Amino acid sequence: MIKHSILIRVLMAVAIILATIPAGAEEAAVNEPAPLFSAQDILGTNYSLADLKGKIVVLEWFNHGCPFVIRHYGGHMQELQKTYTAKGVVWLSICSSAEGKQGYQTVDQAKATVDAKGIAATAVILDPEGEIGLKYGAKTTPHMFVIDPQGVLVYNGAIDDSPRGDAAAARNYVRAAADALMSGQPVPVQTSPPYGCSVKYK
Repeated sequence: MIKHSILIRVLMAVAIILATIPAGAEEAAVNEPAPLFSAQDILGTNYSLADLKGKIVVLEWFNHGCPFVIRHYGGHMQELQKTYTAKGVVWLSICSSAEGKQGYQTVDQAKATVDAKGIAATAVILDPEGEIGLKYGAKTTPHMFVIDPQGVLVYNGAIDDSPRGDAAAARNYVRAAADALMSGQPVPVQTSPPYGCSVKYK
């Protein structure tokens, strides 16, 4: 266990942390309508953002091979997913890794990852062409977006304020945004610099 922890820290230290997106892509702006998309998840269920109005939606950019994602999926991310999907939040984990690049998976491989990691998101969506990722300007894994029930983007950024720290003790921006929306309060932090591995676009 100790050796595994050390290995994860070393991998994180050498991971590429590039908060950039391909030329021509635009980053989704908070307090504006969230970019619409329709996609099929790995179980064959169709998800359309337009059809999800009335619900809080969390978008999480995911790459199973990224050290930052591996750290968060030590149990913290799954617990966060379980907590908020139980409260009616729609949580979509999206992988925009292109074929041949880190994080790319076939549907069957992604299903195996979901089972192995105990992923508790509402759905896992594969986006190898980067269509959804580029609409939002997703830069890193993880990169988080929170959309309010009116379809307005109210948070864009990192999952928390501790890129290399203890996720359980960090200030979790996604939790804060979802809790604020549920209580009818303003979202306390609407933007933050995302951290993690760069999204492996085509």
